[in-house]
Order: sequence, then C-alpha cells, then structure tokens
Amino acid sequence: MPTYSQQPAPIGIFDSGYGGLTILSDIRKSLPDYDFIYLGDNARTPYGSRSYEVVYRYTLQCVKRLFSMGCHLVVLACNTASAKALRTIQQHDLPRLDPNRRVLGIILPTAEAVGKLTKTRHIGLLGTVGTVQSQSYPLEIGKLYPDITVQSQACPLFVPLIENNEHLSKGADHFVKKYINELLAKDDKIDTVILGCTHYPLLQKKIEQALPAHIKVMAQGQYVTDALVDYLHRHPEIDAKCTRGGTVSYFTTESPDKFNSSASLFLGEEIVAKHI
Repeated sequence: MPTYSQQPAPIGIFDSGYGGLTILSDIRKSLPDYDFIYLGDNARTPYGSRSYEVVYRYTLQCVKRLFSMGCHLVVLACNTASAKALRTIQQHDLPRLDPNRRVLGIILPTAEAVGKLTKTRHIGLLGTVGTVQSQSYPLEIGKLYPDITVQSQACPLFVPLIENNEHLSKGADHFVKKYINELLAKDDKIDTVILGCTHYPLLQKKIEQALPAHIKVMAQGQYVTDALVDYLHRHPEIDAKCTRGGTVSYFTTESPDKFNSSASLFLGEEIVAKHI
C-alpha cells in the first residue's frame, strides 16, 4: 500500500485532455483562494472511444499520481472518466490506497441540476461516443428523476474540431447542425440540452444558434463548481486539507509547448505546463 503525504495540498483536477480546463476556470472563479494542480493526460487522449478497462486503468494512474503530489481531493473533470472509472475507484481503490482521500466526478452534479431546469421533462445529451455508450447520464438522471426522458446524441467530431482550433469555422457549423438535427429528431419535446463533454462550451454559441430559442443549453462548469463548494462546506475535514495560495500548477503527459498553446484556447491566458 502506498504512503501518501498527509500535509495540506492543492485540489487535483484531472482530464484526459484540455476540456477540464473549462471546469477549472469556473471553479477558480468561486474558489479563487484555493490552490490547484491540473493534470491532462494529453498523450493518451481521447478517452471517449476507449474501453471501460483502458479508461479505468489510465484514470487510476493519473489519480494516483495526483495523490503522490499531495492532493487529498481529486475532481475528474472528464465525463468519460467519470462515466467509466469513478465508481470503481471510489468503491474499490480508495479504501486500499487511502480511505481519507476523495475522488469526485462531474456527472452527478449535472444530473442533480437538470431536474430543476427542464419543464417538459424531456432532455437531450450531447457527448462523446464513450459517454453516450456508457448510459451514465440516463442512469443517474433516472435515479434522481424517474419522470425525465433522456435522448443522447454522440458527437464524435466536436473534440477534434475544438482541439484543432476549427470550432469557430464555417465547417463546424455543418457538424453542429447535423448533430442537433439528429438529436431533435429523436424527441420534439426536448427543452434542455446538456453539454456532456467539457470541451463543448467552446461550441456553446454555435449550439445555441442551431437550437430553437426555447431550448436551454446546460454547460457543466457552474453546476460542478456549486457542487464542489457545497461538498467542501459539508466536509470541513477535507476542506482543511486544501491549501490556499491562489495558485495553479499545470502538468501534461504530452509536450508542454503543445499543451501551453492549446490550453490558451480554453483559458484565455498564457500558462506554463510541465511534462509528467
């Protein structure tokens, strides 16, 4: 069994790539005094099309690395990791690694919030192939709100468009309209659409323009942030282990130069990452 430091440390934020930076950005607005370590597994992204076993193995490796860097609390700011790895890590791995450390996901906070937004009780989900195939959103929403119907639409080209900085192009419009039309064809009563991938806020304006005006678009950042703030309030023993210096350290399994360049798309500021 590994021995991890019990000293206070930053909150860990993990994503398979860059999308988790949109979650980190929102969290920092509400928790500006806290320290964070962001780890992007960019060398092995995307996770969306990988098997449960591979996503679980990669995610656990990254969680353990963040633990070894001192983090007592890690947020999986990745829908695929939250869908395919979170429950196993929480139930199987944490008890043997360190029962006092915590790993949280981003699907449950989104599922909890959507029930307060939809009036028709018909919602749509846009996500990666992996997130859609996992059925995690329909399952979590069904537990909380059995009266809600969920229709899912995989959008396999959204992440490549964003990561190649083509999300503002005319070509992106075609694929946004294509996926939106396919989603709405499944259910004409949808009044709320979840952006079930942390990359998708960069396409939010195009998605809103492609949808009928009465349909609300739900990005995850604020809901995940609210849930994290509430969690820290309810768990002062975890909160006390989170350092406060207002700093962020960035790590990537890929080229730091490549990460720095692409991360600026998501954060709107220059950063300096280290290879890990």
